Amino acid sequence: MYDIIIVGAGVVGCAIARELSRYQLNTLVLEKANDVCCGTSKANSAIVHAGFDAKPNTLKGKLNAPSNLLFDELVSELDFPFKRNGSLVLCFDQKDIPALLELKDRGVQNGVPNLAILSGDEVRRLEPAVTDQVVAALYAPTGGIVCPFNLTIALAENAHTNGVEFHFNTPVTSIKKEEDYFVLTSPCQTYQAKVVVNAAGVFSDTLNNMVSADQFTITPRKGEYNLFDKYVGHLASHTLFQLPTKLGKGILVSPTIDGNLLVGPNAVDQDDKEDLDTTRHGLDGIMQKALLSVKSIPLNMVITSFSGLRARSELDDFILGEASDVPNFFNAASIESPGLTCAPLIGKYITDQICNKVNPPPNPHFNPKRKGIIRFNECSKEEQEKLIQSNPLYSKIVCRCESITEAEIVDALTRPLGARDLDGIKRRTRAGAGRCQAGFCLVRNMELLAKYLNIPLMEVSKFGKSSTFLVGRNKEDL
Repeated sequence: MYDIIIVGAGVVGCAIARELSRYQLNTLVLEKANDVCCGTSKANSAIVHAGFDAKPNTLKGKLNAPSNLLFDELVSELDFPFKRNGSLVLCFDQKDIPALLELKDRGVQNGVPNLAILSGDEVRRLEPAVTDQVVAALYAPTGGIVCPFNLTIALAENAHTNGVEFHFNTPVTSIKKEEDYFVLTSPCQTYQAKVVVNAAGVFSDTLNNMVSADQFTITPRKGEYNLFDKYVGHLASHTLFQLPTKLGKGILVSPTIDGNLLVGPNAVDQDDKEDLDTTRHGLDGIMQKALLSVKSIPLNMVITSFSGLRARSELDDFILGEASDVPNFFNAASIESPGLTCAPLIGKYITDQICNKVNPPPNPHFNPKRKGIIRFNECSKEEQEKLIQSNPLYSKIVCRCESITEAEIVDALTRPLGARDLDGIKRRTRAGAGRCQAGFCLVRNMELLAKYLNIPLMEVSKFGKSSTFLVGRNKEDL
C-alpha cells in the first residue's frame, strides 16, 4: 500500500513527485515507457513562456507568469541548462497592431513584467534576419529556453534521491476505487494507493474516465518540427513567435539551449495517441510559414525532424485538482502549452491540495540540491585538464559531433535513475544529438550500455520494448 501513486513520468509527473518528496510519504511513480520524459515532455518547443498568451482567469493564465519566475531558483537547485533569451511576437500588418496591444494587455493582467511594443526597425536591430514585412512586435524579456529532457530528469532524480520510487515499463491498464484506496493494475503487477495522481499526458482521459463520472476527452494535437545544425543556431537569438490569428499561432523560429535552431510546430488534431510520424507536407508547410518571420533558412542544414503530441481537451485549459466525485483522485491533465513552463507550479499546486487532505509531516532529510552531468566541452582548458587527471575517461571522446566523453556516458548510466537505452543516453548527455545523429557514437554507446547494465549487446535498445539494434547471433554464441 503506497500513500501516493503518480501515473506518468513526464515533466508534470516528475515535478509533482519532487514536491511530494518534501514530505514523509510513501510515493511511487508508474511510467509505461523505459525512462522518464518519453511522451509530450520530450518533443516540444522547449520554451519557457513569459505568460502573455493565456487568457486571464484561466489556470494557464494564473500559473504561467509566476511559474516562469521560479526557473532561476530551480536552476540553482537542480543544475540544468536554462536561458532567458527573451521572446518577440511578430506583427506583419499595421491593421493587426491593435491585436498586438491586446496581447500585451493580456500579459499585464497575467502578471508578465517589462512587456514592450517595438517598431519593425527596432526588431530588426535586435534580429537582423527578421523580414522587412515585420511592422511591430511584442517584446517579453522574461521568455526563455530550456532543455526539456534535463529539466524532467533533474526533477525525477531529485525526487528519487529524496525517497520517491519509480517503476518503468509499467503501463496502468485499470484503476478501481475501493472503500478508501485505489487498486491499479499493470500487466505485471497490482498496486494499491490511498491517493492517485493522474499525470498520464494524452492518456489522462482514459485513466480519469475509469473512476470518475465527470469525464473528459483528450485529443492528441500533433506538432511537427525541423531541427537545424548549430552552424545556423545564430540565425535568431530571441524566440520569434508570430502574432496569433484565427488560423492559429503561427510557426516559431527559436534558438535552442544547446545552440541549434528549431522551427515549428504545426497543429494537426488526430485520433491516434501513438502516431508520431512526420510528413513531407507538414514539414514543407512549417518552413514556408517560417519564412514570414525570417528572410531565409538553409534547408540543407536540417539534421533531424520530429513530432510531438499535445494533450488538448475541449476545455482549452489545464484540468487540475481532485475529481469532484472521486475523493483522493487528483488530475494533472490536459497539459498543453504552456505546460512545460507551468510544471514547477503545477507540482506545488497539486501537492498543496494533497497535503491539505492527508496532512503529512515534512521530510527532515529532504535535499533540494542535485548536480547534473559535467559538460566537458563547456569547461575551460584548465578545468578539462583537472577532470582528465581525476578520471582518464574524460580524455576519450565518444560522440564527436557534441564532444561528449566516455566519463559523461558512464555518469549517465550509473547516476540515480540512469539511462537504460540509447535515447536515455542522448537525453542526458546529447551523445547522438549532433549532425551525424549517432552515426559515429552508436556502436560505442551500445558497448557501454551492455557493460554497465550487464546485458548482452543483443538486448541493447533505442528506447526499450522492441527497439533492439542487433538480430542474430555471434559465432561465439553458436
